[in-house]
Order: sequence, then structure tokens, then C-alpha cells
Amino acid sequence: MRADEAGLARLMVLAQRGDRAAYASLLKFCAGWLDRYYSRRVPPCRRDDLVQETLLSLHRKLGSYDPQRPFIPWLAAIARYRWVDHLRAVYRSDEVVIEADLAAPDEDEPATARISLEKLFRQLPQGQARVIEMVKIEGLSVAEAARNTGQSEPLVKVNIHRGLKRLAALIEKAD
Repeated sequence: MRADEAGLARLMVLAQRGDRAAYASLLKFCAGWLDRYYSRRVPPCRRDDLVQETLLSLHRKLGSYDPQRPFIPWLAAIARYRWVDHLRAVYRSDEVVIEADLAAPDEDEPATARISLEKLFRQLPQGQARVIEMVKIEGLSVAEAARNTGQSEPLVKVNIHRGLKRLAALIEKAD
């Protein structure tokens, strides 16, 4: 379904006034638009949930829509906020699948891993290596790492991102 901006704004105004048919039409359009929007941003297994979360947000914010403003940018802003929330949740959960080796653990494994990690860290700028160690290994928050290093919080986040990207490239190159 393709709808023009004026038609969508009209549906939204009717939905705000309680017109169920207009609201159903609006939600149908929004679901399709959001599916296309998220198809370029998240894996297919997450897309349906994100579309539903965004539709719920749209429902909660129904009264905040200003009929004098365009509808699609308003919907896009809600979608973007939901997407950013999704990215934060994924980042916090650090969803990494690790295959465990079921053989007897090597007594020297932790020491060997630490030496390998230190070799990798030496190939990074000191600021990046330090904040990665503080946040990802020691478990400090970004704010705590910023206070300890004298870097701003945004700089800590950038250094972590760039450092991890560089570490991944170094590991891939070694394999």
C-alpha cells in the first residue's frame, strides 16, 4: 500500500479521534513501512519484534502527533529511537556465541591467553588498549573508565569501538 503524506496525516487525525478503521489502515501502512525500514538495519530474526515494539510506541505516542507536521518523518523518528534502543540492548548483552572445548582444560591456558592478549594490545594505541581492558575485561562502566583515564565518555566509547575493530582485524589477519 502506498499512501501520500496528506492521506497518512488525515488517517492519523482520524485515529486520534477514535476512528478504528482509519487506525487499522494506518497501522497496516506503518507495519509495511517499518518492515522495509528495519530490513536494512537488523537481522531478519529481530525485524518482526522491532516492528511490533515500534507500533506499540506509535500507539503510546498517538496523542503527541501534531497534524500540522508531516507524518512519515514523525514515524521515522520513532522507528529510529526504537532501533537505537535495540542496538543498545544488543551492545549491553554482548551476544557472542563461544564454542566450549570439552577436553580437559590446559593448566597454562589463562597465562597463555593473557600473554596473547597483551601482544594484541601492544599493537593498539595506548588509550584504546587501556579503555578496552578497563571496560571489557575489568568490567568498569564507560563513566568509570572516563574518570580513570581522563578521557571523555564519548571518546572512551569511540576508543573501545575502534580498538575492538582493530583487534578483530588483527585476529583475522593472524588466522
